[in-house]
Amino acid sequence: MKYLLFLNKYFYKYRWRLIPGVLFVIASNYFGILPAQVIRIAFDLVKENISLYQLFDGFDRQKEIYQIFGYSLLLFGTLVLILAIIRGLFLFLMRQTIILTSRHIEYDLKNEIYGHYQKLDMAFFRKNNTGDLLNRVTEDVGRVRGYLGPALMYSINTIVLTIMVVVAMLNVNTTLTFYALLPIPFLATVILLINKIINQRSERIQQQLSSLSNFVQETFSGIRVLKSYNREEKKMKDFRKEGDLYKDASISLVKAQAIFFPLILMLVGLSTILTVYIGGQEVIKGNISSGNIAEFIVYVSQLTFPAMSLAWVNSLIQRAAASQKRINEFLETKPDIHNTNGSSNKINGHIKFDNVSFTYPHTGIEALKNISFDVDPGETLAILGRTGSGKSTIAALLMRMYDVQSGEVLMDDKPISSYNLQDYRRQFGYVPQGVFLFSDTIARNIAFGLDNENQEKVERAAKAAAVYNNIIHFANGFQTEIGERGLTLSGGQKQRVSIARALITEPEVLIFDDSLSAVDTKTEEEILENLSEIMKNRTSILISHRVSTIKNADKIILLEAGRIVEKGTHQELISTKGKYFELYEKQKLDEEKIYS
Repeated sequence: MKYLLFLNKYFYKYRWRLIPGVLFVIASNYFGILPAQVIRIAFDLVKENISLYQLFDGFDRQKEIYQIFGYSLLLFGTLVLILAIIRGLFLFLMRQTIILTSRHIEYDLKNEIYGHYQKLDMAFFRKNNTGDLLNRVTEDVGRVRGYLGPALMYSINTIVLTIMVVVAMLNVNTTLTFYALLPIPFLATVILLINKIINQRSERIQQQLSSLSNFVQETFSGIRVLKSYNREEKKMKDFRKEGDLYKDASISLVKAQAIFFPLILMLVGLSTILTVYIGGQEVIKGNISSGNIAEFIVYVSQLTFPAMSLAWVNSLIQRAAASQKRINEFLETKPDIHNTNGSSNKINGHIKFDNVSFTYPHTGIEALKNISFDVDPGETLAILGRTGSGKSTIAALLMRMYDVQSGEVLMDDKPISSYNLQDYRRQFGYVPQGVFLFSDTIARNIAFGLDNENQEKVERAAKAAAVYNNIIHFANGFQTEIGERGLTLSGGQKQRVSIARALITEPEVLIFDDSLSAVDTKTEEEILENLSEIMKNRTSILISHRVSTIKNADKIILLEAGRIVEKGTHQELISTKGKYFELYEKQKLDEEKIYS
């Protein structure tokens, strides 16, 4: 239960909903035990009336006694029915308070988890897969709601009903109560012994479900590759393996739970036998009436459902505890990037990397080694290098997706950690290498960085990104739904929409992370020509592996294995006849072969 203590803050928040719920539980159980006492009175009355009826055998008054007897039974039957209706009303109110409260807490918990995800840094998302993230905010929260609603309600109901029934039984006869409740301690012992097994197996189920969810999510995301390589049958076999592991884990839990129900039925049956046997002896002794035996049998039957629900409630609580443990692991994760209430001023775009080294957490990959350079406001810096040379890492550090381990990144001569994080990032326009578009219209994807969609700005950004002519030829123009991850667009169109999304916010610093790799040379020249006007008076960083993209930059640095091997302008680097020159000549030769 220690993991579920996290939810106490929600119980306090909704205490004025839960307290009436508990009162309704008490009221419903009070009206639930009254029928047993009515039945006892009716049973004793029946016995007395039968004796009286036999006493007047042969007399005219026997018929009158029979009528009175019938009316009495009808009265008692009506009274039991009325008590059941009143109890049903309180049961309805009980569910309307406790179950509805569980839905409110479920809503709050999902919002808290999702909000916490937003605060976590990139290292967290590189470490954890999407399927697991989704499972904790859906499946795990659903299991926790099972504790917040049904398990809590039936637990309170069981406790209140048990106390009321035991008190009522003790008021009648202590000896009979002792024997009727004798099997209960054995039941409690079994539950304690099997709790640990259920908890372990529940946690294993949740882990396997996360793995299964991640497998399915990854399959659908890569459906194009899957079909291209004709691997549907292989994936189906893998899915069956994952499904079998989940099935086996679920069956192992069901086997543990299956021990409860036969055992409970046996113990309840034993209680009934003891009640009749011991109760008969007490009647012979004159300690109780035969009506009390009927009353006790009703009490024992009323304890049957709470006893049977123990296994179910116990399972709900154990599975909720396992799920809440997984939720707590993420909620207790602290971001490595800490926001400060620092400067929220407009940045000028003076960037400086001072002897920066960086190793990716959790992987140990050393991406940058003693990198130093500076970019004046309004200048364009080009970063050139092969895949894995550390180009994108520089962009990630500049936008403070990670914090450097050594050295310092400065913006306008101040450490970037001294700026308010949200305000700082808001002044960047970033076009990532791996384009991600949302399942929405083209217009909304372009206007993603704006608080309000402005069609004029959307069109202007689309023209600057050389994608306007493509968009207007679609049937619905800018209102075209592009499908999941921009499925309906080509690679080049997706990149240009992503560029338009960065331009529309009119940022102070523009970062293009190999964002022209999927367009042809002609389109690249058109985009760069359009960008030349936009990039004026803005600090810009062009990351690329193609010299043609970056040759007009004010400054160029060539990276190799995380180190700067050459820096300067295009003409300066060409004149040195170094590695940049070799790369330029090679790419130039490749282009000539393509167009020859």
